[in-house]
Amino acid sequence: MICVSLAEPTPEKCLVALKGIPFAEIRLDRMRTSEEGVGRIFSSHPRLIATCRPGRYTDARRLALLRTAVSAGAAYVDVEVEAGASYKRALVREARSAGCGVIVSYHDLERTPPRRELERVVGRCFASGADIAKIACWVRSPKDNARLIGLLDDDRALVVVGLGKKGTMTRVMGPLAGARFSFASRARGRETAGGQIPHEALARLIRMVADA
Repeated sequence: MICVSLAEPTPEKCLVALKGIPFAEIRLDRMRTSEEGVGRIFSSHPRLIATCRPGRYTDARRLALLRTAVSAGAAYVDVEVEAGASYKRALVREARSAGCGVIVSYHDLERTPPRRELERVVGRCFASGADIAKIACWVRSPKDNARLIGLLDDDRALVVVGLGKKGTMTRVMGPLAGARFSFASRARGRETAGGQIPHEALARLIRMVADA
């Protein structure tokens, strides 16, 4: 399964971009929006991930936007494993009461940690209430890719993402090795993270490898 990551600047542009896309991540941290705009987006589509990374908004504002997305019908809400305990508990509680899945995510924008460290991070994700653990790390070598793909030898639900050009292969091989889905961009030049490729190209590559 491919999830298209969207970082549109307004709810109106997001709704246009969603047309014809069956599964998408909405990067609320890249959007100028109110709760009303968030409600319109997440009530319009049954398969959306609500994501709001730190930076643009305060934690209180992020929590309000994500809660609105959950109550409006988000399929999943993404919460960073590094977030404060009260923040995580509030979102997980909200998601559980609404029947929304929880993705607890970890991001290392500089490296891919050693295997044992990654395994501990995965454990922290599930201990925080994850239905799916997402591990995204900067890839510098083929061994980094192998380490990320190796995490999928787990009965629990995971997504692994190799960030940067050298990590692109994880986006192709991840779903074939058991990842719940892979992230792609809407089009070339619309990437939300290093190493993303357009969803149509990713779908072709996955089919090619699967049929080989």
